[in-house]
Order: sequence, then structure tokens, then C-alpha cells
Amino acid sequence: MILRFTMLLLMAVLSLPAAAHHGWSEYDASKELRLTGTIGESGYEHPHGHIRLVTPGRTWHAVLAPPSRMSARGLPPADLKKGATVTVVGYPNRSKPDEMRAERIIVGDRTIELR
Repeated sequence: MILRFTMLLLMAVLSLPAAAHHGWSEYDASKELRLTGTIGESGYEHPHGHIRLVTPGRTWHAVLAPPSRMSARGLPPADLKKGATVTVVGYPNRSKPDEMRAERIIVGDRTIELR
């Protein structure tokens, strides 16, 4: 009985990160956005990196890829520094009007695919 309880508890604890992770269905893939602005803030941490993209008229929270993928595809944290001008292509969140999921980011003359 104790072994069974311990196993159930362990499975519940291990499933918490998966339950906390959002699904991509909350983004509207039929409405592609292409936004150019400056980085107001950035994060290069798990589960996904992110930037605050300051554009004329609105500031967006852009959800990027996991750090390991960004690094493997040539996007180091230094490229996401505050004040840098970037273009982000992605999809808006269906319920959060200032959030988007980034498919790619253009930094200087490089385009980095994030998905």
C-alpha cells in the first residue's frame, strides 16, 4: 500500500511541469504577425525564452523557443540585449492581446527559425 501511494505521488509530482506548460493552440496561426521594434527586456530561461518587444503603439510579450534550441540555432543571449532592434514573426495569443508566439526572429542580417 505504501509503495502504491509513493508511486502515485511521484507520478503526480512529475506531471506538474507538463500541466503548467501551455499549449500552442492558444495562439492563432491564421493571423501571422511581423513586428519590428526594440527589445525592452529579455529572458533566456526555461521553459521558453521571451522578449518584451516595444513597437510603435504597443509593447508585446513574445514567447521564444527553449534556450537549448535558440543556442543550437545560433541565437545566444547576447543577441537579445535591451535596446537591440529585431523583427519577430509569429502568431497572436487568442486571449492575451499583447502576447505572441514567435516562429522566427530576425537579428541584424540573420533569420533564426525558432520552431
